[in-house]
Amino acid sequence: MVDSLLVTTLLERLASHDQTSPAVYDEAGVATFGDIDTGARRVAAALLAELGALEGKRVGVFASPGRHFLHAVLGVLHAGGCVLVLSPLHPEAESRYFCDDADVAAIVVTPDLAARAEGLSAGRAVLDVTALTGAGEQLEVSRARGEDDAIMLYTSGTTGKPKGALLPHASLAAQTAILRDLWAFGPHDVLLHALPLHHMHGLCIALFTALGAGAAARMMPAWDALRVWESMRDATVFMAVPTMYAKLFQAFDAAAPDARARFAAHARALRLAASGSAALPVSLAERWRAVAGCIPLERFGMTEIGVGLSNPLDPRERRAGCVGLPPPSVEARIVGDSGEDAPTGELWIRGPSVFRGYHRREEATREAFAAGGWFKTGDTVTREEDGAYRILGRTSVDILKSGGYKLSALEIEEALRDHPAVGEVAVIGLPDETWGERVVACVVRRAEVTGPELRAFAKERLAAYKCPKQVVFLDDLPKNAMGKVQKPALARLVAGVASD
Repeated sequence: MVDSLLVTTLLERLASHDQTSPAVYDEAGVATFGDIDTGARRVAAALLAELGALEGKRVGVFASPGRHFLHAVLGVLHAGGCVLVLSPLHPEAESRYFCDDADVAAIVVTPDLAARAEGLSAGRAVLDVTALTGAGEQLEVSRARGEDDAIMLYTSGTTGKPKGALLPHASLAAQTAILRDLWAFGPHDVLLHALPLHHMHGLCIALFTALGAGAAARMMPAWDALRVWESMRDATVFMAVPTMYAKLFQAFDAAAPDARARFAAHARALRLAASGSAALPVSLAERWRAVAGCIPLERFGMTEIGVGLSNPLDPRERRAGCVGLPPPSVEARIVGDSGEDAPTGELWIRGPSVFRGYHRREEATREAFAAGGWFKTGDTVTREEDGAYRILGRTSVDILKSGGYKLSALEIEEALRDHPAVGEVAVIGLPDETWGERVVACVVRRAEVTGPELRAFAKERLAAYKCPKQVVFLDDLPKNAMGKVQKPALARLVAGVASD
């Protein structure tokens, strides 16, 4: 762990790798670390010539997965700018909000997204990354410093308007080094990358950790469950969100027997399969065990902290439903309602990977931190007898107060998910004069079932006070780009839907 927390920028670590080794496999073939570095330094020189000194200015990157995405992102960093990754998964209005809120100075695009970037161009330059990399001049000396902001990521917005979280170079370098050592990443690895790139999980935890360790990334142009199953053959590591695992099994179940056998062989050959960004249902973890021989490595992370808790790398030590312990250099506390350490309460995290603050949200930044540099995650957790942490849910949307009890929506969801007719389920609380909050189960059915049947099923598995008072059936649940259910939007939707 020689340079784990000493290197102040990811760029320094990338420069230390064998420049002839593969860094990216994309639709165009193979790009080495040297190819990525050359393209990034050309982008940096061209940006400085076009825009002048960046000095922390935000530059949007609107690029499809592959080498040109990295040319753009790393080029902005070399030039001293701060990257805001924009995503084609977002509607134009949302992307425009991000650009305006962040005061984006320019947008670097790949040609396939240039037309969509036109709606974001008001008052800012839109630059084609392939034209920038075609320039002959390269930036010789990187302008990035450890204390400067490297990445700006918008929070998922599950509980309110998205806020721009600022991650300095040093935080990014520390996080990727911690995960490199924790998950034993190295040049021997190939990461199968199918995650969105505008998010902490896909950009930093997956892509930057792999490249920072000298591993290669096999970058998928878009999500395709069958292609992911087939591509596992050429990878050692796969990272995904629970929704992706669910879609993989939908494709698995629909496939012919010989294809299922092939998919299972590919999954078993992976060195590591991990899950994050939302709680992994135990049912999905056990399905993966049945196919691959072990449950995925589940961990807990946030835009503001990176990975704060992780199950062990050794599959024999992982526990379904738990997210493990803090990695080295990261500290965790559980804090009760009165501010005291408690066995169940809010999770607080402290460490070198924690973000600097929210862009132009000084009050929100102050509220997010407690004395001593502790970041208040807003998640309610408990500790098991062996010390492992279990996430009970977002305090604001997943911890319900009904009939004088505090209830975990995630626990109720897990119980209902065991019913064979339940495809998806999200539990919310709605205002109720009698109960304070009425527990409502929102269900997407995979087979015919009634509300009374599901409530009876729940009562066989949960205390009566935890069981849903109401069941609502929907065709789909509102989700963000990472597959997280948007519970505030769901509550507004359910208010006008009849129940069973």
